[in-house]
Amino acid sequence: MDEVDCIVAGAGVVGLAIARQAAMQGLETLIIETNPMIGMETSSRNSEVIHAGIYYPPGSLKARFCLEGKARLYRYAEENCIPHARCGKFIVATSAAQVGKLEAIRDKAAECGADDLVLISGAEAMAREPALTCMAALVSPSTGIIDSHALMLSLQADAEEAGAAIAFNTEIIAGTAANGRFTLRTRDRTTGEEYDVASRRFINAAGLSANKLANAIDGFDHATVPKLHMAKGNYFSAPTRHVFSRLIYPVPEDGGLGVHLTMDLGGNIRFGPDVEWTDAVRYEVDPNRSERFYDEIRRYWPGLPDGCLQPAYSGIRPKLSGPGQPAADFAIHGPQVHGIHGMVHLYGIESPGLTSSLAIAEHVMSLAD
Repeated sequence: MDEVDCIVAGAGVVGLAIARQAAMQGLETLIIETNPMIGMETSSRNSEVIHAGIYYPPGSLKARFCLEGKARLYRYAEENCIPHARCGKFIVATSAAQVGKLEAIRDKAAECGADDLVLISGAEAMAREPALTCMAALVSPSTGIIDSHALMLSLQADAEEAGAAIAFNTEIIAGTAANGRFTLRTRDRTTGEEYDVASRRFINAAGLSANKLANAIDGFDHATVPKLHMAKGNYFSAPTRHVFSRLIYPVPEDGGLGVHLTMDLGGNIRFGPDVEWTDAVRYEVDPNRSERFYDEIRRYWPGLPDGCLQPAYSGIRPKLSGPGQPAADFAIHGPQVHGIHGMVHLYGIESPGLTSSLAIAEHVMSLAD
């Protein structure tokens, strides 16, 4: 049986960041990934936004890791020539009733340490963004965008340079935690061959599959595994470029941040995600959902041309709260939760997971030691 110092399940942005951290600490690290490539699920199906730490409850893991992660991510991107832009963001009130919500968002963000937000009038916002219509706007100068695939490739390269290895097309079908050692039964999805691998540390960063994987590991109380809720987010693109110079977000809605306007580094505009609760992982986008998008987008961009929205892609958020429930925090379960030394499970790593990835990695490895 092969044995390594650390096994990381999942080669999304968070799993790669953890594997990089482990390998750079001198641990012989194996990443096990079900898919044939890195980042094929949540990590490549998002808005690619570097978040500023605005929306999260003070003292939460999301608030802490987003703020820490944002600073680290900008620095890492600059040092490694990863395409990114500190473009900024407007959170816009499109009715008088929403202006007070912007003030509440600003005050809550300041409690978390995101103290660079400035509330401006609608007139000033529209002067900066002529295509915009709003009553007021909250300016976030430290929000940005990043090439998420280039980021993941860089994290992978760092991990492999430090000695980590990746087993693609490989699923963990069972495992046991006993006597300070983890034994995992894995299956090659191409050949069907099964083999065992062991480690003194096991990090479950499997994203949408993390809860299921945790329940497949014997030797700890499965009552600590939370229930997964999946919220699909659909994105639509518009054949327009450089209409806005920064991201435009409405006031947040249940389950997400509303249908917001983001762009890629080439200035191409896209809208989303919406919130579609689902029980299955399916990524097709229903073109008919665009009808709702038009109404919501035109609240802040009335000049959106008729019939221009085209289905782009979708992603699924691994959430720990369901419809109508208060947004749940990240759940990172180390020995203090389940009592097993060397094992860490990451549940509900949705937004701002990409922004937080480097900060999460350091925290996880401190729990695994």
